[in-house]
Amino acid sequence: MTLKALALKFKNSAGDVMRIFITGMPGIGKTTLILKTAEELKKRGYRIGGMVTQELREHGKRVGFRVKALDTDEEGVLAIIGEGSPRIGRYVVNIHDLERVGVNAIRRAVRNAQIIIIDEMGAMEFKSKEFEKAVEEAINSRKPLLAVVHRRYVDKFRKFGIVYTLTHENQEKMQEKILETLSKSIDRYT
Repeated sequence: MTLKALALKFKNSAGDVMRIFITGMPGIGKTTLILKTAEELKKRGYRIGGMVTQELREHGKRVGFRVKALDTDEEGVLAIIGEGSPRIGRYVVNIHDLERVGVNAIRRAVRNAQIIIIDEMGAMEFKSKEFEKAVEEAINSRKPLLAVVHRRYVDKFRKFGIVYTLTHENQEKMQEKILETLSKSIDRYT
């Protein structure tokens, strides 16, 4: 299924449920923002769930990405430099770990969490049809969503929520704004 077809399947309008999509240049701090926001929401007593991706580094160089479930801390390898397929650039995408860890975490969040977090929605992740389905389930749920969207995909998701572009200048203010917006939305919809 293409992202265009996926977007057509989403039923809710942007105004139904709070959905915040974060985008920005690589290395700007999108995952850091997501993790800090998730931690603060946990401190406030909210149940969060979903997945994050983080760089895998060896000797100071990025060699891949890992996927981590926010509710169980289970981890897997999302992508690694090497030979094989499917691939994005020099990285081979590990569909098995993405689905075992990431997709299952998103689906648990749809069922059990008060807020769903997805980091990131990009080319690697969309190699998995199950990931596409899990994103659809999250967007169609009646729960607030905080997601990082790769800058090339942001226009596909703009109509489903608010898009914020993270910069060095707005990092602190952005986290505070997102935290307060989500807190209000969680209380309203859960």
